[in-house]
Amino acid sequence: MAGLGSSRLGPAERVDALEAMGAEEFDVVVVGGGIVGAGVALDAVSRGLKVALVEARDFASGTSSRSSKLIHGGLRYLEQYNFDLVREALTERGLLLQRIAPHLVKPVPFLFPMTHHVWERAYVGAGVALYDALSFSMGAKRGVPNHRHLTRRQALKVAPSLRKAAFTGAVQYWDAQVDDARYVMMVLRTAAGYGARIASRTQCVGFLREGERVTGVQVRDLESGDRLEIHAKQVVNATGVWTDDIQDLVGGRGQIHVKASKGVHLVVPRDRIHSASGIILRTEKSVLFVIPWGRHWIIGTTDTTWTLDKAHPAASSADIQYVLDHLNAVLNVPLTPDDVEGVYAGLRPLLSGESEETSKLSREHVVAHPVPGLVMIAGGKYTTYRVMAKDAVDAVAHGLDGRIAASCTDRVALAGGEGFEPLWNSRYRLAAQSKLHVARIEHLLRRYGTLIEDLLELVAGRPDLGKPLTGADDYLRAEIVYAATHEGARHLDDILSRRTRISIEIWDRGVGVVEEAAALAAPVLGWSVEQTQREIEYFTKQVEAERLSQLSQDDQEADARRRGAPDIVPTA
Repeated sequence: MAGLGSSRLGPAERVDALEAMGAEEFDVVVVGGGIVGAGVALDAVSRGLKVALVEARDFASGTSSRSSKLIHGGLRYLEQYNFDLVREALTERGLLLQRIAPHLVKPVPFLFPMTHHVWERAYVGAGVALYDALSFSMGAKRGVPNHRHLTRRQALKVAPSLRKAAFTGAVQYWDAQVDDARYVMMVLRTAAGYGARIASRTQCVGFLREGERVTGVQVRDLESGDRLEIHAKQVVNATGVWTDDIQDLVGGRGQIHVKASKGVHLVVPRDRIHSASGIILRTEKSVLFVIPWGRHWIIGTTDTTWTLDKAHPAASSADIQYVLDHLNAVLNVPLTPDDVEGVYAGLRPLLSGESEETSKLSREHVVAHPVPGLVMIAGGKYTTYRVMAKDAVDAVAHGLDGRIAASCTDRVALAGGEGFEPLWNSRYRLAAQSKLHVARIEHLLRRYGTLIEDLLELVAGRPDLGKPLTGADDYLRAEIVYAATHEGARHLDDILSRRTRISIEIWDRGVGVVEEAAALAAPVLGWSVEQTQREIEYFTKQVEAERLSQLSQDDQEADARRRGAPDIVPTA
């Protein structure tokens, strides 16, 4: 990659990072390994600052692996006249598609079915025309086609599964999508390549103070139980829905308050809905997306207040039925719960306001400096993570009272992105050289970009790694090993839920591949026979608890059932 050093985040790199964290002083320590924390680490280190990042659980294990997986401007925000937010997000969409992550972010079309004739076509048409126009702002390249109007007959050719009587016509427009957890990993690896020290399963349990000033953090290595102090000139709290919890460790009333909104998504096989395009539908509260996802569709989302376990938001049967009911209103063959192969729930970190409805709370972000030495950032949306990170590091720069370079992340390609297009054009040659089918090469290129060379090297050394996982054949065995050697995976859940998406993409949620995956990861992570069996048991119990929670009638029952499976590495 185009960096200063290795972007590898394996077991040895974690040990080195923790040793450095305990021995050195940093310009910035970032608390939180989701998309915003990862973005802050990259922005800061690419400005020449000395950076450390700690994450209590796995990277992207919260909101950043449980989103709608869209990079979009937020078409519905135009109805709220929030033009600046939409323009900012569309500018970022263009940068991600064209320059920063062409290997990870790709265009995706959506059909917007209409139920009225003249007035709605004029209204929606004006909205998507403005949406297209805003994406040209500030000289940004769009990276996606313009919208187009379709008659009902034309729309049915694109999406034959739509019920003819349910709509009068449609508009098709384009946005973009991403594997959210994979994107976070590539941001972190890019930051590591420029020198950031990064460690997961390392929980912030307190702050270091000199009088009123925050001078670092106290952390506990959840793997070993060891405690250490990380000294830093500035600390950034980028913990999303945990913002208030970390704020409480400082003491006193904070300046930012976050409210969690639960969003539930369903995953169904691609053949259950016949359409060559994604679909977007209005609901009484928000919008519902039907998003193409490989051999699947992702359908969501809900928008309800969540006050229970932040680590494991649970989907109830009522949530699942709500999504199905709204989708079935426009399908000619309704879906049932038996069609659902995967379910996941995530929490949006919304800035608290006067309204009690989470769908009305702000998606814009706020940066605050509640006490000297501490910067807090919250709110925002996945698409605008880079702008959020820039604003947070600008606040850090102010606190450092020194001359610090301006942000350059709008020009920094993520790990695997530099040279992606020429390599993509060479995919048939790569297939011939590696003896892998070109479809496998395309899969790897879309997940790793130019870092595919690492995977192909693994396969060349061990041909058995070039074979697919039994029961999850979208993924090669090499990807399980690589997750542990290069991508910071510490446990089976990290591998099956975030480095791959097996836990939501196959009917048994990964239980059928767990032993094979464990056997591949164990030698890399140094697991004993007992630890390997423990990993298998914990993942299996987690799947069982999630399935039980999805049979529950309400949030309280779903939460109680999901809590029945403890984390393999519990946080404090």
